[in-house]
Amino acid sequence: MSQNIYDNPAFFAGYSQLPRQVHGLAGAPEWPAIRSMLPDVTGKRVADLGCGFGWAARWFREQGASSVHGFDLSQNMIARARADTSDPAITYQIADLETLDLPTAACELVYSALAFHYVRDFGRLIRMIHAALVPAGDLVFTIEHPIFMAAAHPHWVLDEDGRKTWPVNGYATEGERRTDWFAKGVLKYHRRLATTLNILTDTGFTLRRIDEFAPTQEQIAQMPTLAEEIERPMMLLVSATRT
Repeated sequence: MSQNIYDNPAFFAGYSQLPRQVHGLAGAPEWPAIRSMLPDVTGKRVADLGCGFGWAARWFREQGASSVHGFDLSQNMIARARADTSDPAITYQIADLETLDLPTAACELVYSALAFHYVRDFGRLIRMIHAALVPAGDLVFTIEHPIFMAAAHPHWVLDEDGRKTWPVNGYATEGERRTDWFAKGVLKYHRRLATTLNILTDTGFTLRRIDEFAPTQEQIAQMPTLAEEIERPMMLLVSATRT
């Protein structure tokens, strides 16, 4: 079973104050890049894996999706998503992505934001998603970039010129990584970029677009703290089609 850190009271209290949770998709700097990778969802059935507060689920319905099914391990997340949603075509369910088993050909789009790096058996998850999609169905997801999460102690250091630098070590050693983020010992799983992409193609996905998110100068002007995101990629964005 996955670590359910989001039901830790201290973690959830801190996480709920992030701009992306207070302001929704508008508070996520990477959202414009994600949106450009999404297919037209009009009339489509969507599964949102790691749906959180339901921001994306509601957006998909606004764009014309016929139904959205959101899944999240956290009771706190599901409770908040249900409280903020009044659309009967959106349903939410507590589920562990390690064991989730969607019906065959159940949807035209599977979407996930910053959830898959909590999953130990990524291969099983991708095989399940492949079976759950109709032929030519789409998978769009974001994860923490492997450069961001590879190090045993990820944090900014200053180089000889006083420039912020993000250390990368242990990159080829895949597996558990534990970090302190709102709570002690948050468990994630590091995989090389090649591993992530090869699992997708080996399973039968065609890669449509890959992006390593970096903020635009306009975004940095509006939120100067984003400037440090130029120094290293924090997120990997992937769009793929079931073939």
